[in-house]
Amino acid sequence: MTEPEPERAPSIPVEERPADPGPFHTADLPPTPQRDRAIEAPAWLEAPGELLALADELGSPPARYLRRIGPWLLWRAGPPRGADARYWAALADDLSTQSTFALFPDGTGSGTGPSGTTHDRFRSWKEDLRDHA
Repeated sequence: MTEPEPERAPSIPVEERPADPGPFHTADLPPTPQRDRAIEAPAWLEAPGELLALADELGSPPARYLRRIGPWLLWRAGPPRGADARYWAALADDLSTQSTFALFPDGTGSGTGPSGTTHDRFRSWKEDLRDHA
């Protein structure tokens, strides 16, 4: 007889996740989203200035780490929906290789992926990250 899987605690809504003060090195950033906490850019010891300033133009709290997409580290400044947000990604082993995407409240967006292609859809921008390690 198979034992039942242990119950997982429900995920905390993204806007309510408490900031984890870290500190974190690049190698410490997890591959998948954290459902119980948020890692903010100032807690990342190697955070480039571009990432630390990402939220400035939005007047929002610091950018938060989302996940890895292949070798890319993905961060977001601004809320997940309904308002302006900026996404920033960099190669984990070369933080000078970066890509950004601006997402607007109406669902439109714009960003250039690592292939050099300009994207107007967030999904195609993320696929460009995935396909260009």
